[in-house]
Amino acid sequence: MKKILVIVGGGRPKGNTAQLVDAFFRGASEAGHQVETISLVKNEVKGCLGCNACRYEKPCVQKDAFNDIAPKIKSADCIVFASPLYFWTVSARIKAFIERFYCIAQEDPNPLLGRYEKYPVHDCALLMTSADDFFWTFEQAVSYYQFAIVNYIGFHDRGMLLAGGCGDTNGAPQIGKTEHLTRAYEFGKMIY
Repeated sequence: MKKILVIVGGGRPKGNTAQLVDAFFRGASEAGHQVETISLVKNEVKGCLGCNACRYEKPCVQKDAFNDIAPKIKSADCIVFASPLYFWTVSARIKAFIERFYCIAQEDPNPLLGRYEKYPVHDCALLMTSADDFFWTFEQAVSYYQFAIVNYIGFHDRGMLLAGGCGDTNGAPQIGKTEHLTRAYEFGKMIY
């Protein structure tokens, strides 16, 4: 059994991303994993101030939900980032959440090229939804995930589910008309 923490950066409680997360949650839970979902709408996390007060595992000076979530990040085996596609990348909520990982970094006297510190090692995954479904739709988001989460922070990628073609941005969620919910359920069942 693994501890999986799903961080949701979408704003619609019954939207495409929420439905994708629910299907993943169901699959991972049925596979015997302990799964917790945290909505960044209900648990506000502000962007990093760059003040360095938290450097090397000190709590952030900002009084928001991140300091309560930090112990859950540290104890999770896998962190799943779930976001709708906003302006060709992850939502600002997810981006702010990732920026705040700075306070869980540890000092590293010999960091790898391109790093300044080391982070707790976890597995990670990406769940994303989008109205569009072009060959390049998720290119920026995938690049950010791979460079920031996998290459820089050093998490181990367990996979991505990129759910394009979920309806236009002005209408009701259309993910139920696709195969993405079935794929998310299976991804949850097979993540480990």
